[in-house]
Amino acid sequence: MARYTESVCKLCRREGQKLFLKGDRCLSPKCAMERRAFPPGMHGKKQTFRRKTSDYGLQLREKQKARRIYGVLERQFRRYFEEANRATGMTGVNLLAMLERRLDNVVYRMGFADSRAQARQLVRHGHFEVNGRKTDIPSFQVSIGDVIAVREPARSKEYFKERAQLMQGASGSVPTWLRSSVVDMKGEVLNTPAREDVEIPLNEQLIVEYYSR
Repeated sequence: MARYTESVCKLCRREGQKLFLKGDRCLSPKCAMERRAFPPGMHGKKQTFRRKTSDYGLQLREKQKARRIYGVLERQFRRYFEEANRATGMTGVNLLAMLERRLDNVVYRMGFADSRAQARQLVRHGHFEVNGRKTDIPSFQVSIGDVIAVREPARSKEYFKERAQLMQGASGSVPTWLRSSVVDMKGEVLNTPAREDVEIPLNEQLIVEYYSR
């Protein structure tokens, strides 16, 4: 399966803002955006002085930003858009809700991982179950009432023991549409994520305009 294998710090620099793709490192002085706040490449510094971006350029950058934040490739992202467009309601809001309901994103939002990339790896390694069944598909769409839990064999691992201690001090960071229990190492989907639950600075209307050309 195709996946991005280069430095993810380049993605933040290309978009001109922190996408928080590497967890705590993004909050430290080691963050690439703190040291080199210009696009990657040999002409990166010159690109900061280019003329005003066109409407198409703004739409493209917003779409690319959303893809990179959630770790989704172009073909899959387009499928999400087409499904969101067929559903009732606002297409942009539907799209963000579908991205938020990905299992790897839910694992991250519940506090079991520092980043979506780390959550994706944990899911792929089979450390989580949904409603009692082992689920190792990061793109799995959770529904209201689903219970996501760390599988029993994984709970004895040092990573999850340390994670439980970290989660005790960060219980307030879990969004309102989810519920997370440190003691049971599980969480539940309470509602469908609303637009205000998506704290990522994205303009979904620009994405809709990009695919509606």
